[in-house]
Amino acid sequence: MRATRTPEGPATERLCHLGDEVEIEAWGPGAEWALDAAPDLVGERDDPEPLRPEHPLLRDLVRRLPGLRMGRSNAVFEALVPAILEQKITGLEAGRVRRRLLQRYGEPAPGPVDVAAGLLVPPPPESLAALPYHAFHPLGLERRRAETIIRLAARATALEALVARPPDEARTRLETLPGIGPWTAAETARIALGDPDAVSVGDFHLPNLVCWALAGEPRGDDRRMLELLEPYVGQRGRVQRLLEASGISAPRFGPRMAARSIEGI
Repeated sequence: MRATRTPEGPATERLCHLGDEVEIEAWGPGAEWALDAAPDLVGERDDPEPLRPEHPLLRDLVRRLPGLRMGRSNAVFEALVPAILEQKITGLEAGRVRRRLLQRYGEPAPGPVDVAAGLLVPPPPESLAALPYHAFHPLGLERRRAETIIRLAARATALEALVARPPDEARTRLETLPGIGPWTAAETARIALGDPDAVSVGDFHLPNLVCWALAGEPRGDDRRMLELLEPYVGQRGRVQRLLEASGISAPRFGPRMAARSIEGI
C-alpha cells in the first residue's frame, strides 16, 4: 500500500506481486496519474543490462536477484523530505519524525476503508512552505533541517521539473541547493528518478558494507568505497542496491550512531 500526492491530487495505490507480474489498483483524484506512472514505480522501464560485473560476488548477486530493479516514483519533493529528515540521524529517529509530520499535516488517503485505513498522504508543499521553522520542533526537527524543508517546499514546482532531466544531471542540480549534500541528493535521485549511479556518499554504514563485500575489509570510508566502485561508474547505485539486498553485513564492532531527541530540547 502506498499513499502519494500526484500532480493531479492525492492517490492510494495497492500493489500485488503475482508471479512475474505486478497488479496495481489506485484510488483518488490522482489515480489515473499513478497508474500511468506505475511502470516506472516498479522498475519495468529500468535496464539492468549495462551492469556486467567482474567481481564474483556481484556476478552471483545478479544471478540470484534477477528481478531487482531501480524503480522511480517521479515525485522529487516527496522523496526529498524523508531524505532531509534522515540527515545525520538514525533511520528509527527519522521514521518517528516522519510519522509525526504526516499525522500533524498530512491528510487521510483516498479509497475504500479496507484499503486506505490508517494511510496518510504527505502534506502539499505549499502547506509546508507556509510554516514557521519552530512548527517543526515538536515533531523532533531542529531549525536547520526545518528551514531546508520550508525553503525547498517553496521551490517544489521547479524540483518536480527535474524528472525530465537525465538522472545524473538532476542529481548534480540537487547538490547545488542549500542544505542538500551528496547523500541527500543520492537518496532522492535513487527513489524519485531511479538513478542507477546514485551512491550514498556520507552514509554511516554503506562504506563498511561495500568494503567488506568487495574487498574483505571490515571498515572503510567514502574514498575507499568510491575506489572499489570505480569499475562500475554509471551503475554504482545499482551495485549499492544489490549489496543492500544481499543480506551481507560488515562485522559489527565499535560505537554505533547514537539516537537523539530534538523535541525535548
